[in-house]
Amino acid sequence: MEIVKENKSVNRNIIAKRITPLSSFNSAELEKIVIEKLNEPKFRAKQLAEWLYKKLILDANSMKNIPAKLFDKLTENDFTTCSSEIIKKQQSHDGTTKILIQLADNEVIESVIIPSDKRITFCLSTQVGCPVQCYFCASGKNGLTRNLSAGEIVEQFIHCCSIIGHKLPSNIVFMGIGEGLLNLENLLNALEIISSENEINLGARRITVSTSGWVPGIVKLADQEKQFNLALSLHAVDDEMRSKLIPGKMRYPVNKILEACRYYRQKTNRMVTYEYTLLKGINDSIVAAKKLTTLALENRAKVNLIPYNSTENNGFYRPSAKRINEFSSILEKAGVQVSVRREMGNDVDAACGQLRNKYNK
Repeated sequence: MEIVKENKSVNRNIIAKRITPLSSFNSAELEKIVIEKLNEPKFRAKQLAEWLYKKLILDANSMKNIPAKLFDKLTENDFTTCSSEIIKKQQSHDGTTKILIQLADNEVIESVIIPSDKRITFCLSTQVGCPVQCYFCASGKNGLTRNLSAGEIVEQFIHCCSIIGHKLPSNIVFMGIGEGLLNLENLLNALEIISSENEINLGARRITVSTSGWVPGIVKLADQEKQFNLALSLHAVDDEMRSKLIPGKMRYPVNKILEACRYYRQKTNRMVTYEYTLLKGINDSIVAAKKLTTLALENRAKVNLIPYNSTENNGFYRPSAKRINEFSSILEKAGVQVSVRREMGNDVDAACGQLRNKYNK
């Protein structure tokens, strides 16, 4: 396991002035800023976009064809090429890399880089903390601090790209800290920059947005009619079971959530995935497996089973390997498209929220 020493430095100028990262803007918006605010020629905007979105570079010192006076003008107008920095990186024996990113206001978020065969997946965050506060999840332990801006989300993505050699990943999943659909406007703006062929150009079908079941957000995302994948953190087959896992203030009835997911499929023609964290003695019974089978078949959904990764002594435990196999077999034999998530990065606090919580302590 490789651990990079923490760096707790921060650009105080960025904090004081709330400088906006250029990654908040698409190419057309960058062009407008360069021409109207900086009084620079149009081609400078193209150069900046090339560094940010094609070469995946945030460091101004690496942008060799950009004159120093332009960076001075950016600062004078409260813009920056980068408002955040990687302050900690941990690499697991299995290749999983967990990074901690410090934002301009000293808050921190987590991202995970997950290698598998010939694929690399980024798991990204959408908020600082999480308002849903699922009882079994470390990322929502202290609630929501604030939303990430679109620029911060894009910067997070580019930071991860820098670790794999300034290359694009195979896929990204917004399954890190936060409920993305409660930060939908900023998330959509970031997704537009990440997926647009004029900017980063990572195909929409290679992007998955996860939700705990925020119905208004599912509907609004569906209405975009984009080809993003939707992953529903279902975790329970009925409302009674779900009440043991998710606080009431953020919990919609299961039938309403599934109705919204059917609408999502209707608008996008994309099969929804049910994320189902297996918790010993709570949702791992044979009866639950059969009910989940029925829900998946009725709604033409895939199922991703997630054996619980214990984070602390919170009363939730991982089922036995035997029970996990039994549960999975019931779905598979019935014809459900099911997978069991392989545990990775357990030696680098890869469960969502663990590294951030340790750092904050």
